[in-house]
Amino acid sequence: MMHKHLRAAIAALLSVTLSFAPLAPALGAAARIKDIVDMEGIRENQLVGYGLVVGLNGTGDSLNNAPFTKQSLQSMLERLGVNTAGENVRTANVAAVMVTANLPPFGTQGTRIDVSVAALGDSDSLQGGTLLVTPLLGADGEVYAIAQGPVSINGFKAEGDAATIISGVPTTGRISSGGLIEREIDFQLGAQTSLRLALRNPDLTTARRIALSINDFIGAPTAVPEDPATVRLTLPHGFNGNIVDLLTDVEQLMVETDQPAKIVIDENSGIIVMGKDVRVSSVAVAQSNLTVSIAENPEVVQPNPLANGVTAVEPNTQLDATMSDTALQVVQGSVTLQELVDGLNALGIGPRDLIAILQAIKATGALQAEIEVI
Repeated sequence: MMHKHLRAAIAALLSVTLSFAPLAPALGAAARIKDIVDMEGIRENQLVGYGLVVGLNGTGDSLNNAPFTKQSLQSMLERLGVNTAGENVRTANVAAVMVTANLPPFGTQGTRIDVSVAALGDSDSLQGGTLLVTPLLGADGEVYAIAQGPVSINGFKAEGDAATIISGVPTTGRISSGGLIEREIDFQLGAQTSLRLALRNPDLTTARRIALSINDFIGAPTAVPEDPATVRLTLPHGFNGNIVDLLTDVEQLMVETDQPAKIVIDENSGIIVMGKDVRVSSVAVAQSNLTVSIAENPEVVQPNPLANGVTAVEPNTQLDATMSDTALQVVQGSVTLQELVDGLNALGIGPRDLIAILQAIKATGALQAEIEVI
C-alpha cells in the first residue's frame, strides 16, 4: 500500500514539473540539399519533331486549309513507293502534329520515354489516331529519339446538326513509352573532380549555409559559395569514392533555407502571396468604394386614338452612384505577417483593392519588401 501511494506522489510531482517546463523553440523550415539545388550535368533536354497522325475517323485536317499536311502526306507516300503527284488527295483521316518529349538525364540507347502530341492544323480530334515514325530533334538539330504509336487523349468531341459537346482538349494527346532513345548525351559524371550546385532560389544566406553544412559533414573545405546561385563542390583528397559517392552523401543533408521579403501579385486573378519576412512601418490607410448601378427600363408609348402616329419605344435609364468610405486605419510598424494581414482585412476590402493599397504603401517607403507583379 505504501508503494502505491509513493508511485502516485511521484507521478503527480512529474506532471507539475512538466507543466512548468519551458517549451523548446521551434526550428526553422529545413530542406534536403537535393530538393533546393540542381546539380551540374544532371538535367533533361527538350526534343521536338513534326509528324503525321493517321487513322482518324473523319476528324483530321482539311487538306485545302492545311497545305503542309497535304505536302507531308504526299512525301510520305512517295517514300513508300506510292506516286500521288498531280492527284487530288481528299482525305480527312490525317492530321499534322507537333511531337515533344524530354530526354532524361543519362538516358541510354534503347530506353523508352513518353511523348506528347498536339495538332498543328484544323483537326477536330486526335481520338483513335496513330502517330507514324517521327524523328525527335534536340537544340543542336541532331536526332535523339524516334516516336511512334497510338495516341491517347483526355478529351472528346461529339456534335450533331444543332449542338456540339467538347470535353477537355481532344486535339492534344500523349503516347506512353512512345519514344525510343537513339542517341546518348556524352557526359561522364563519375569522372568529374569538381562541379557546381545551382540553387533553384538564389540567395546568399542559403548558399553559405549549404557550403557550411557540406564542409562540416565532410570535415574538409569541399564546398565554396561562388555567388547567390552557385556552390562549387570539389572532390576532396583521399575521399573514398568518386564524385557520385560524394553527391550521394551530400544530397541528404538538411539545410535551413532563407528567402527575401517579397510580395507576389497576380493582377489577372487577384491572388496575393506574402513571404513570412514582410514588414511594414507605421502607416495609416483609408479606402473608398464607388458603386455605379445602371438599369434600363424602356417604355412603350402608344399614339392617341385619333392621331396619325406609330407605336414607339421610349428609353428609360435609372442611374445610381453610391460611395462607401472606410475609416482611417492605422497599421502599426514592425508587425508580423499575420498582424499585417489582419490589419488590412480590418478595412473590409477585396483582393484587387488590397493590391492597390500594397502598391501605395510600397510607394511611401513604408513596406520593407519587394513587390513582384506576374
